[in-house]
Amino acid sequence: MAKRAEPTCDTTILPGGEGIAVDILATKTQLPKTRLKDAMNKGAVWLHRGNNRIRLRRATMMLRPQDRIILYYDAEMLARHTDPPVLVHDARSYSIWNKPAGMLTQGTEYGDHCSLLRQVELAFRMQRESYPLHRLDREASGLIMVAHTRQAAAKLSDLFQKHQIEKTYRVTVRGLVGIVGSEGVINRPLDGKPAISHYRVESVDPAGTVSRLLVQIQTGRLHQIRRHCADIGHPVMGDPKYGTGNKNTQGLQLCAYSLAFRCPFSGQQVVFTLQE
Repeated sequence: MAKRAEPTCDTTILPGGEGIAVDILATKTQLPKTRLKDAMNKGAVWLHRGNNRIRLRRATMMLRPQDRIILYYDAEMLARHTDPPVLVHDARSYSIWNKPAGMLTQGTEYGDHCSLLRQVELAFRMQRESYPLHRLDREASGLIMVAHTRQAAAKLSDLFQKHQIEKTYRVTVRGLVGIVGSEGVINRPLDGKPAISHYRVESVDPAGTVSRLLVQIQTGRLHQIRRHCADIGHPVMGDPKYGTGNKNTQGLQLCAYSLAFRCPFSGQQVVFTLQE
């Protein structure tokens, strides 16, 4: 279960209380400035100014009356590290990345240094805006697309909403689902809403104890593939949440393996597939 965000410090600047952000936080929290600067750099401090809410990273920013500053400090979270994402394709207006397992797509109140979006911004040296178009579970790995202009975000989001981007997942599950090449459909509602997953058996281990599937989802419910596989008695290997007899030390065996769509800018059909 996700940790509920509880601010360490939440203060509004009063007239006469203007000052440098890190100095004000140090006074309010008694935390060393080195730790506060680290927290700010990693996205754990938020500034509410007027109708805007942004992560405040610049420790020396001058705060003025009516500014509200909030710190979500968690030393364990700030100490986390993840492998960096790998750039698969750069189309300038959008890019495709291979997200490692363990990385969030977006940050939380407690920081964004271990998120894909922040890593993408840093990889492009803060020269491009980054807009999320879809997500992958933190435990999952694989292809994810990021837009870099508002126009690209609008056009690509429209493709996702109209199901015109074909996403294929490679999933290793417990048990023998069927012979190689066999196909099936899982049509079971989730959370009271329709949920449909299509799969094809790609391979089976010699003992018939593990199957590898290629899965496409017609709907996008929370943890749909993981829940559907567990529902039919073939939970995803390494899933920490769903299923029994499927735990391992290798992590969740679910990878966003392929993205295929007609590029709204070039008009060309494009396919991005991870190599073995």
